[in-house]
Amino acid sequence: MALRQLAATAAKRAGLCWANPTACQTGSNVSIALRSVFGRGFATVEQGLKYNESHEWVKVEGDTATIGISDFAQAELGDIVYVELPEAGSEVEKGANFGVVESVKAASDVYSPISGEVVESNQGLADEPGKVNSDPFTDGWMLKVKLTDPSQVDSLMDAAAYEKHCEENAH
Repeated sequence: MALRQLAATAAKRAGLCWANPTACQTGSNVSIALRSVFGRGFATVEQGLKYNESHEWVKVEGDTATIGISDFAQAELGDIVYVELPEAGSEVEKGANFGVVESVKAASDVYSPISGEVVESNQGLADEPGKVNSDPFTDGWMLKVKLTDPSQVDSLMDAAAYEKHCEENAH
C-alpha cells in the first residue's frame, strides 16, 4: 500500500492522472519512469461501461449485463487467489453481496450493481482466479445477468465519473 501511495503522490505531483492511463502524459520522462518502476501502475477505466461505487463494472448488451470488478479494485486487492460466484439460475439484487474475492491481502465481498437472474458465471475463475488481476474487463468477468430492471443501469457512474471517484478515494 505504501508503494501505491508513493506512486499516486508522485503521479499527481508530476501532473499525471492516476486513474486513467490514456490521460497520462505517456511521453514524459516521469511517466516512463513511473511505469517502469510500478509496472501497470495506473488503473484502467474502460469507456462504455458503467461503474458502482464499490468498484464493480457493468457492460450491458441487450437485456444481459456482464459484471466484474474494476482494475482499481483488483489492484487494491493484490494477487487474487480465490473467487466464489453464484450459479446460473440464482437471483442477484442491486446492492447485495453476490460473491467473494480472496487475495493474498484480504477477502472482499462483491456487490451486484444491478438486479437480475444469473445466466452464467465465469467458471474459469475457479481454476485461474488471477485472470481478475491480469484482465479484469475481459477474461476476468464474473457474471452474466439477465436484467430485471434495465433502468437500474442509469444510476451507475459512467467512466468519467468513476475516474473522479477513484481519484478521490485512492489510498
